[in-house]
Amino acid sequence: MSLRFVCLSPCLPACKITLKTKMKEISVLSLICSCLYPESRKNIMGDYEDMDIKPINKRASGQAFEVILKPTSPVSEVAHCITSPPKRDISLEDIQKKLEAAEDRRRCQEAHVLQTLAEKREHERDVLMKAMEENSNFSRMAEEKLQMKMEQIEENRMAYLAAMMERLQEKEKHAQEVRRNKELREALTA
Repeated sequence: MSLRFVCLSPCLPACKITLKTKMKEISVLSLICSCLYPESRKNIMGDYEDMDIKPINKRASGQAFEVILKPTSPVSEVAHCITSPPKRDISLEDIQKKLEAAEDRRRCQEAHVLQTLAEKREHERDVLMKAMEENSNFSRMAEEKLQMKMEQIEENRMAYLAAMMERLQEKEKHAQEVRRNKELREALTA
């Protein structure tokens, strides 16, 4: 299905906008129905006041239409002009109520911001305290571990020294025994 547009109005940009709005008004279903049921096409095609839709030719591939927009009339412009509702007078009380409501909203928002900030500071304080506690625990554990290691080293050193002293005493005892045996041999041989 193809459409050909002919504008009879002297104002082309306004005509394009009007055409777009009018094409939205034409439902695709009504165009398809007009292709399938030619007897209802005359009723559908003639329903629009400011445009004419005429079928050009029918083919096996589809049907072409010619959409002709009529020039705008001064009467239709007045009909499309929508008047704004009359402004109501705003009293001093209404203004005061609006200002009070705005002040309440501002106070509420400010309290919310302060509460959020306080919660954030509390969280930061908790995180800092936890970090300090973990650091203190780590330092204490490291100090205890170092103390235990130093005590173990001292015990090992004392045990090593005691073993060395015992060996030296045994060597000394053995040396005295050897000397005494030597003296006894010399005394016996002499």
